[in-house]
Amino acid sequence: MTDYPLEHRTVGHVLADKARRHGGRPFLTFEGERVSYEALHVRTNRLANGLARLGVGKGDHVALLLDNTADLLLLELALGKLGAVAVPVNAAARGDLLRYFLTQSASSLVVVDAEFVDRIRELGDGLPAVRAVVVRGGDDGGRRAPGGQRAIPVDESGLRAVEGKPTVPLRELAADSDATPTHTVHFHDPHYILYTSGTTGRSKGVMVCQAHGFGVAEVFSRHVPLAPSDVFYTCLPLFHANAIWNTCYTALWNDASVALSRRFSASRLWDEIRAAGATQFTALGSMIHLIWNQPARPDDAENPVRLCFTVPTPPAFIREFEARFQLGVVTWFSMTENFPITLYVPGDPPEKMASIGRPRGDADVRVVDDDDVEVPPGEVGELVFRPAEPWRVMLGYYELDAATLANNRNLWFHTGDRVRADEDGWLWYVDRKKDSIRRRGENISAWELESIIGQHPAVSAVAAIAVPSEMAEDEVMVYVVPRDGERLTAEEIIRFCGGRMPYFMVPRYVDFIDELPRTPTEKVEKYKLRARARATLPRVWDRERAGMRISR
Repeated sequence: MTDYPLEHRTVGHVLADKARRHGGRPFLTFEGERVSYEALHVRTNRLANGLARLGVGKGDHVALLLDNTADLLLLELALGKLGAVAVPVNAAARGDLLRYFLTQSASSLVVVDAEFVDRIRELGDGLPAVRAVVVRGGDDGGRRAPGGQRAIPVDESGLRAVEGKPTVPLRELAADSDATPTHTVHFHDPHYILYTSGTTGRSKGVMVCQAHGFGVAEVFSRHVPLAPSDVFYTCLPLFHANAIWNTCYTALWNDASVALSRRFSASRLWDEIRAAGATQFTALGSMIHLIWNQPARPDDAENPVRLCFTVPTPPAFIREFEARFQLGVVTWFSMTENFPITLYVPGDPPEKMASIGRPRGDADVRVVDDDDVEVPPGEVGELVFRPAEPWRVMLGYYELDAATLANNRNLWFHTGDRVRADEDGWLWYVDRKKDSIRRRGENISAWELESIIGQHPAVSAVAAIAVPSEMAEDEVMVYVVPRDGERLTAEEIIRFCGGRMPYFMVPRYVDFIDELPRTPTEKVEKYKLRARARATLPRVWDRERAGMRISR
C-alpha cells in the first residue's frame, strides 16, 4: 500500500501510479470481465479522451444514468482525469425526480443505458442544458458527422435522437486514444455530485473533491486490517457513496481488487463471493436480515470472507452471524458528506458491538443539544464533529448555500442524527432528526414522495412517514387527504406512483384521512401520524398483503 500526500490525491495521479507499480494485478472483475490496474488506467484514458472530444472539460458536469457495471466506475474515474464532475444518478429515477437530478446538477451531458433512454426522451424539451446523450449498449450506433467526433441524430434503423440532441454510442468513446490526458487537476477540484436524501425539501447534491474518496480510504485503511490480497465484493450501486468510497477507492488505496455484482441477491450472495474469492463485503440495512434468514447450509462457514462491513446498530443476532459465517464484523458511522467518524472493529469489546463505534482521532466529536451545547454522557443529543484533516468533508451542497451553512453552523458539521455517549466514549444511535425514510438500503425523501403523490388531481394533501419493517429498517406509509367530492382507492395511488418514482419509493401502506394534523404555522405534526400508525397499522391497507407488485 502506498500513501499519497494530499497534493497527489487525484484520480489521474493515483491511477497512473498504480498502473506503473501493479500493471497486471487485477483491480476489477464483473460478470467475467477482468480489468487489471494497467487496463484501468488505459481504459479510463480512452474514455476521458472520448469525452473531451465531445466537449467535456474541467468543471463540466456529466450525469450517469447507468446500471451497476464496470463501465459506470470507469466513466466516473475517466471524468476525474479530466477534472470534470461525475453525477451518478439512481438507476431507478424517472419522471420529475430524474428531471430534477439532471437540471439541478447542471449536467451538460448524459450517459445512459440503452434500456433507460426512453426515460430521457419522456422529459421532452425539459433538459435545455444537456448538449448530447451518450448511450451504452443496445442498438446505439449512429452516423458520424464527416471528419468530426460529434454524432448527428441517427435514423430509424438505430437509436433515435433525444429531442434533437446528438446521440453518441459509448463504444466509440471507449475506442479513443489511450494517451494520458494532460488536463491540470488539483486535489481540491470538484469530482462528484452525489445525491442524498432530502430532509425538509428536495434531495441535495453533495459535492466532493478529488481528495475526498482517498481520504475515506486512508481512514479505513488505518483502523481496519486490510491488505493487497483482499478482494472487496460489492453488490451495492455505484451511484452511492458506499460502493464508491468504501469499496472501490479503499480497494484502490490498498492495491487490492473489487468484485462487482449487478445487484443484491441473498440466495446468490455466497456463491458469488466464493466464485470471486472475496475476503470482505458490505451488507447495509435489511441485507443482514435477508442473508441471515436464508436456510442454513452445511458450507456456510466455508467461505473466504474475513470481514463483513455493516451499518451501526447491527441486529441482536450479529454475534451468531459472525459464528455462522466465520467472519469478523466492522461497523462505522459516516455519511455521503463525510468520512468514517466512528468505528467498531474486530478486537473491540464485544459488548460494544451494537454501538455506532467510537471516535478514532480523525475528528473532534461531540453530542450537543439544540443550542449546540455539549451534553453529558448518557444524555441524548445531536452528533456533530470537526475533521482533524482537511478535504475529507464535502465542499458543500451544490447550489444550496443556505443548506450548506446550516449543516456547518458554529464551525461544527451537524449530522442530523441523535445519539448518546456512554462513560467509555462509545456512541449509541437513538434516531434521526431529519425527515427521511430508510428503506431497503435507500434513503427516501418524504418531501419528494409527497410532492409526487400531491400531483394526483384527486389528492388534496399527503404526508409520508416511516413505519417499522420486518427487516429492521423502515417501510413507507402515506396518509392521503382526498379532494372534496373525490373517491380514491389505495390501488389507484399505487398505480399513480408506479410510473412516476423509483420502485423503492412506492409506499407499502396507504391510509385515507380527512385532514392532516398541523401546527399553528401549518407544519404537519408527523409525530401524531406516527402514533396513529403504531395503533392502526395491522388494519391499514398493505400493498404486499393486497398482492400488488412493483417492477424495477
